[in-house]
Amino acid sequence: MTDSRIATARLGATGPEVGVQGLGCMGMSFAYGPSDADESRATLERALELGVTLYDTADAYGAGENEKFLSPFFRAHRDELVIATKFALAIHPEDPTRRIIRNDAPYIRQCVEASLKRLDVDVIDLYYMHRRDVNVPLEETVGVMAELVREGKIKQLGLSEVTGDELRTAHAVHPIAAVQSEWSLFSRDIEAKVVPAARELGVTLVPYSPLGRGFLTGSFAKAEDLTADDFRRQQPRYTGENAAANAALLDPIRTVAEAHGATLGQIALAWVQQRASVHGLPIVPIPGTRKPSRVEENTAATRIVLTEEELALLEPIASKVAGDRYADMRFASAGRE
Repeated sequence: MTDSRIATARLGATGPEVGVQGLGCMGMSFAYGPSDADESRATLERALELGVTLYDTADAYGAGENEKFLSPFFRAHRDELVIATKFALAIHPEDPTRRIIRNDAPYIRQCVEASLKRLDVDVIDLYYMHRRDVNVPLEETVGVMAELVREGKIKQLGLSEVTGDELRTAHAVHPIAAVQSEWSLFSRDIEAKVVPAARELGVTLVPYSPLGRGFLTGSFAKAEDLTADDFRRQQPRYTGENAAANAALLDPIRTVAEAHGATLGQIALAWVQQRASVHGLPIVPIPGTRKPSRVEENTAATRIVLTEEELALLEPIASKVAGDRYADMRFASAGRE
């Protein structure tokens, strides 16, 4: 693996330059089973060495524990990186195991203060609305976020899992720097409306789960391969007949990987990175990992260029995927388009 730093891309029209690949930090504290804290810290440091400067977390990841875990690293490298965190997923008042979506002004203000405290920083670089509460006018939510910019508590606004029309509505209130949504060889629904809107408005796309939550790497073939506390066991694509059907879809990726002397994950990431030239907008995927070796592998994928023939071979995969990306698609943009 080469140690050369990755290229950069800008977040929105006026946002900072960041590495063309970011790092999803959720799994270091939440959702993907047990993790090793020392190895996760080493992963953060190695990512920065390789030019990864956008670090993604959320208040919902481990009920704030992920923000706390990342805080020492962020403080040590404050001027070298961009901190992205999110609000909107609240604990249900009657059932602590359930989440509800809140976009109301008092809750947003409560959340930003709590995140600033946990992160131990004076300002959040990129603050996302994690999910859309359709019962609160989007103009009101973005209006409050814009107030936080004027107050110096956040720098740039982001939205997650919004539709193309919602992005336009929000951008008319205050410029949006980044839109986060699932985008991978398995998940391409945002290409119909969200991507064109982002390109039109000068908004950067930040794909999460560009590796299909690990499935595209071949690291697991079915939900039963995962630990009991891994949330992927609840996702339709990785269970039963769906898992078996989707595992067969990896064959074209293997073919392309062999031609490049690369891993399946590198080809999946290279495909996402290449969407920038295909669609004409900045793209900064945030693959998640807890291992320094995986960061090295992932960032190396930014230097792989797929041929037209290889892209054509991979093109049909998404249309053949069995199962939705969430058990309840109402809170994903595709469920509202």
